[in-house]
Amino acid sequence: MKTFEDIQSRWANMPEPKIPKNGVHLIMEKIGTLKRKQRIASTVLTLTAIILLFFFFYITAYRSTPTMLGLFMMIGALLARIALEVISTKSLGRLDVKHDALKFKRGLVAHFSRRRWIHFLITPVAFITYVVGFVILLPGFKESLSAGFYTYVVVSSIVILAFLAGFISFHIYKEHLILKSFKVRES
Repeated sequence: MKTFEDIQSRWANMPEPKIPKNGVHLIMEKIGTLKRKQRIASTVLTLTAIILLFFFFYITAYRSTPTMLGLFMMIGALLARIALEVISTKSLGRLDVKHDALKFKRGLVAHFSRRRWIHFLITPVAFITYVVGFVILLPGFKESLSAGFYTYVVVSSIVILAFLAGFISFHIYKEHLILKSFKVRES
């Protein structure tokens, strides 16, 4: 069995972990990347919501309850997601890496936890709500479009929604890797 002095001697001789000279810069760069991606996502979602709102008034959707419901579901899902992205971006911006490291780490863990909720619960619900809203619009499209164009709308929307689901999943995965690279554990 080792004596206390042996353990103390080994402890004293352990090499001190080296802090990278550009560690703060690397963290700030990753945070900047996350904020930039969140702003891009908010911009794309906002443009989509504006287009849908324009479409709502262009086709006078307020005259048809199913059309109005479908478009409101689609717009509502986008607006909810936009609001969460804006809140998340502001939350990330409030993290101050230059001060207390423990406080920064707690803030990063809290941000990481919120982003997981957003990505793995709210995003799928918003996506499904958006798709259901679109499906509600299909009978109106079938009624007002030619058979060929209606088929085009259905097939292209399936392709677009599948691509969008893959695109969202890929970017969630990339953001998860960035956040994970901070080596932050919830414990």
